[in-house]
Amino acid sequence: MPRSGSHDVIVIGAGAAGLAAATALHSAGRGVLCLEARTRVGGRLLSTPVDGGALDLGATWFWPGEKRVATLAARTGTEVFDQHLAGDALLQDGTGARRYPGTMMDVPAYRFAAGAQRLASVLAAALPEGTVLLDTPVTGIRPVGGGGVYVHTSERTFSAVQVVLAVPPALALERIDFGDTLPGSLVRLARSTPVWMAAVAKVVVHYPSAFWREEGLAGTAFSRSGPLQEIHDMSGAGGRPAALFGFAHARLVRPGFEDAVAAQLGACFGPAAAAPEALHVQDWSREPWTAPRSAPAHADYSLFGHPLYQRPALGGRLHWASTETATDHAGHIEGALLSGERAAHAVLSSATPDCGVRSG
Repeated sequence: MPRSGSHDVIVIGAGAAGLAAATALHSAGRGVLCLEARTRVGGRLLSTPVDGGALDLGATWFWPGEKRVATLAARTGTEVFDQHLAGDALLQDGTGARRYPGTMMDVPAYRFAAGAQRLASVLAAALPEGTVLLDTPVTGIRPVGGGGVYVHTSERTFSAVQVVLAVPPALALERIDFGDTLPGSLVRLARSTPVWMAAVAKVVVHYPSAFWREEGLAGTAFSRSGPLQEIHDMSGAGGRPAALFGFAHARLVRPGFEDAVAAQLGACFGPAAAAPEALHVQDWSREPWTAPRSAPAHADYSLFGHPLYQRPALGGRLHWASTETATDHAGHIEGALLSGERAAHAVLSSATPDCGVRSG
């Protein structure tokens, strides 16, 4: 297998965590290569352009106090706006839908006018050309005798002093061959840690106008009977593009699912809601670079941010980053950025020497 030179750090994954780590390391003068299995950047940040705006099929919101996201948005010129909250919510059960005063959202949230994926796109574009390699799944990682690591793909082998693993731990253990180099306690933890959004289907429904607002509805609904367990307004700033979105358990996505969603929306918001311009279903459980095939038997979210993820593995050569490894805001974009920032700091603080892995 041909070799492709060496780098100070290889970052695996070009989602929010990986790109945050790569950006910080590049800014500190380290030679960085970022390998991404998908043909796009962003990971669980995925946006589709519509009507001069964007609809988010992955992460959508950030919240007050999440300073890393706010700072990144400001730094990259990413316009944000307030999540629409005005109007009543709906509660749906087997007998129908009834209004409930207010939206029942505890705190305001913020959205990205051009979609959350823009954060990743801008970060990737700011790195030197050739830093991010798309369509390059990593198949194996091995420590090099004396120091450093080899990172294998199906076509090439790269070497580096250190590596940042910026993908969900359970996915990493399923997709990447570490041999017997990781301790059993870490392997068991990684395989047991849930992958955020991996069991969820996100449904985004596009309309000509946000007609529910004219009826005094916020676009928020909670259901005990429909396929969507919760529904929110996803319209852009000023109401365009007009859209609703909701979450369903991925096991419900089967033939007839879209018709069931349209029927549910019609029952909640009226006949116009049953006839959208477009209905997008993003089933994250079927994303091979998000969801491991063998999901943990129990979703133990207390494993997020576990202390073992805060410690480098492979003798200080491998650093963990992904929203699942964050000690705060795990499952949020903020958590992903925090984990990438932490991993970069660990690399820069490491005393791991360059032990001859560089080959030019």
